[in-house]
Amino acid sequence: MTGPSSSEKSRPARSAVTRSLAGIAAAGRSEVWISRFADEVVYAEADRIDDAASSGIELPLVGLTFAVKDNIDVAGLPTTAGCPDFAYLPALDAPAVHALIDAGAVCIGKTNLDQFATGLVGTRSPYGAVRNAVDPTRISGGSSSGSAVAVALGLVDLALGTDTAGSGRIPAALNGVVGIKATFGLVSTEGTVPACASFDCVSVFARDVALAERAMAELTGPRGHASDRRAYPGDVPLGLPLRPIIARPSAEVLGVLDPSRRANYGAALMHLERLGCEVVEMDLGPFLRAGLLLYQGAFVAERYDSVGEWIDAHRDQVDPTVGAIISAARELRASDLASDVARLTRLRTAAAEEWRRVRATTLLLPTTAIHPTLAEVAEDPVGKNTELGHFTTFLNLLDMCAVSVPFGSCEGLPFGLSCIGPAFTDLVQADVASLLEPGESRAGVVDRSWSASRGGRPAPPGIPLVVVGAHLSGQPLNHQLSERGGRLLAAVHTAEAYRLYALDTAPPKPGLVRVSSGGRSIAAEVWELPPCGFADFVADVPPPLAVGSVLLTGGTCLPGFLCEPMALETAADITDYGGWRPYLNSRTSGG
Repeated sequence: MTGPSSSEKSRPARSAVTRSLAGIAAAGRSEVWISRFADEVVYAEADRIDDAASSGIELPLVGLTFAVKDNIDVAGLPTTAGCPDFAYLPALDAPAVHALIDAGAVCIGKTNLDQFATGLVGTRSPYGAVRNAVDPTRISGGSSSGSAVAVALGLVDLALGTDTAGSGRIPAALNGVVGIKATFGLVSTEGTVPACASFDCVSVFARDVALAERAMAELTGPRGHASDRRAYPGDVPLGLPLRPIIARPSAEVLGVLDPSRRANYGAALMHLERLGCEVVEMDLGPFLRAGLLLYQGAFVAERYDSVGEWIDAHRDQVDPTVGAIISAARELRASDLASDVARLTRLRTAAAEEWRRVRATTLLLPTTAIHPTLAEVAEDPVGKNTELGHFTTFLNLLDMCAVSVPFGSCEGLPFGLSCIGPAFTDLVQADVASLLEPGESRAGVVDRSWSASRGGRPAPPGIPLVVVGAHLSGQPLNHQLSERGGRLLAAVHTAEAYRLYALDTAPPKPGLVRVSSGGRSIAAEVWELPPCGFADFVADVPPPLAVGSVLLTGGTCLPGFLCEPMALETAADITDYGGWRPYLNSRTSGG
């Protein structure tokens, strides 16, 4: 196989479109799509993006294509929500769609879904059941069925879905791709047909965590700005603690898994333990009881509020199962909803207390316990749907985030795990998910370059800090950074303008001093702390150390550790070692 030509390299968007259109033609999976842009339209869009990139405009997603679940607005294509007679033509892109286009990705078209995003099976659509990407006799999972399969088959690089009860995670797991359901409100839901507006999330599908995070960075960043978005708090954790705590449910709760899935889940826990994580048992009771409220309680009234009157007037045009679920909510009373809101409040308190008790970093669960055939779902559409959502429906009710990541296979079918955490721990869950991907070999920060990590991940507020001694990775005081939600960005070097001294402190620390001449470049690390963690950390820095501005190679100036000159009178000059670690190694080796 030959590599891309020079013309393809210079026109990455056009090359990506060619790749996608060829894949769509070869796959022969028409049920994946509800509508697509004409080929000449997507090529014209690709040319516009390539021209913009050539002119120097920053387009972080150039060279990628994406698809959009057809309950999310894309200007120029009808929004059907899986119901042809409901269709309308939006004038504007939804903010989430706009964010990807503005970042350089090309939209190919709209994908099939469980009608009105009501279902976890991927079969409730007049456009046909979306077959699984690996085994066409199996379901693809829903409601974001077409989006997940489009990514799994390589028809597009990315896809948008929605997730209220698990629709951004279950189809990811059943088709062997990554699905990110961010904290509720981090991604705008403007321009979507609501299912349950209080709990709906726009989700992302990709073939690996890093690419999914690149897309999520755009959805949660300035390009995806909208009035309905939540802001990150100042204490949001940015990375994993030194020893992540992985919570698992009891053996009784895992009894819903067949032996193959139970073995795969156990293998994942062992893998994380080998990487340095601690595994603890969590009582999943309040979580699962909360999950039952989404479909078996009064919150389904929100589905009726969204499209119920239209469905009542057009029952002959609606999937029978979808129509029965939504229309039944018409009979719910306000007191039923008030009662369930109060019950959910109690369950949220109980779940939060259990989380604090075990001090969990992540709750690791199988994304789903079963993978039924199309025939099995046709025989029992509601029962199989309920089983599929056993481990997913509680998340939005309890204001949690998750990443579903593939982990091996069970009897030849993809198996997915969900890394779950409280609101705004999105980056932490992505880091744990990355440890479960093939090729990862250690716990801690997932290896990424500084520029990629800052530009390619969702962007909560963070303040960088340059460290040169006892706060380096693996050193005695590094825990003071990780415990405050910090994460390693990169190994760096200072400019050639510093001297380094060994101070008489416990534990031993160096002092970094900028000089007007005779300076050297000193090895360092850049960490990033949430604003609250940074303020708390700086307040505790003891003299003679202080936090000031440190100049790095390349001219970047960042906050970092410096030393008061008066402390150097009795300190040994260790500048020639080039860094704290080489100095410590020389002492250990007797040099």
